[in-house]
Amino acid sequence: MSRFWSEVVHGLTPYVPGEQPKIPGLVKLNTNECPYGPSLRVLQAIRDAAGEDLRLYPDPEARALRDAVAAHHGLESAQVFVGNGSDEVLAHVFQALFRHEAPLLFPDISYSFYPVYARLYGIATRPLPLDEDFRIRVDDYLAAGPNGGIVFPNPNAPTGIALDLAEIERLLLGNPDSVVVIDEAYVDFGAHTAAPLIDRYPNLLVVRTLSKARALAGLRVGYALGHPDLIEALVRVKDSFNSYPLDRLAIAGGVAAMQDDTWFAHTRGLIIASRDKLTAGLQALGFEVLPSAANFVFARHPLHDGDVLSAALREARILVRHFSQPPRIASFLRITVGTDAQCDALLQALSAIVPSEAASALR
Repeated sequence: MSRFWSEVVHGLTPYVPGEQPKIPGLVKLNTNECPYGPSLRVLQAIRDAAGEDLRLYPDPEARALRDAVAAHHGLESAQVFVGNGSDEVLAHVFQALFRHEAPLLFPDISYSFYPVYARLYGIATRPLPLDEDFRIRVDDYLAAGPNGGIVFPNPNAPTGIALDLAEIERLLLGNPDSVVVIDEAYVDFGAHTAAPLIDRYPNLLVVRTLSKARALAGLRVGYALGHPDLIEALVRVKDSFNSYPLDRLAIAGGVAAMQDDTWFAHTRGLIIASRDKLTAGLQALGFEVLPSAANFVFARHPLHDGDVLSAALREARILVRHFSQPPRIASFLRITVGTDAQCDALLQALSAIVPSEAASALR
């Protein structure tokens, strides 16, 4: 604490990102990164952009990237906003679209950055509980009364469970006066994007990232899709905060990533296949695994606490993510889908930790 801090800073509890340790030989399955390198076209585009023009500011509108994103989704460039990772895009969403009299609605078990942003921008919130199967109940959002907006990931995080597109449309129809933000960081691994609904629902905003399915977590590129009026609000906030959020390398790499559909389809398929194998392996060890449409699984063992398992895996040089709050999910581990070799290493380590009768099923 410092007497020089503002009252806002005194009241903040910052988001805690996944650990990024520098430990040789570590099997890192804790931050939902892609286990494969990015498209070679991306690497070449970045090399080509790393020239004398770096002395110049980048295009403040990132027009080439917005055009590439729009073309990929069958939209107009005026329906696209780009930012320095989807977290920055979400920050602008909270400031531009959620500061209203009524509370913001989101699931009680969801992306833990949402309450952080709400506190930062002074936004009242009303978390709504997931059901007993850890699913979002759209009826709860329809019965909640006036709200200042709705936001949730689809698939949800950290559960990995996806909401059907028909349910999303029912939510939009029931909240015509609220902005509904669908955070699609993991949508490419098994869920359906809400982007086709944008032209029919002016209150829908879809937020996406190139960090996961495009393997560009280190480049920091995210974007939003929505009605031009919503996009204009984000641009007004962006240009009042940082008019050059994306550098020349990020724009060039982002364009190449959006255009390399062959790499995307191949890598996505590898991760989905590995997720299915990992799920089966965990179940053979006695774990309950929630149905995942993401590049991670959420699993718990009936005889072992999540923190104990996480610590034991760390001793075996394998990192997974454990959340102690809320207590309802403290028994779970969130495990990123790695390569088959990484997943096998995880399963072998777990087979030495869980009861021998479960471990024998893996051998």
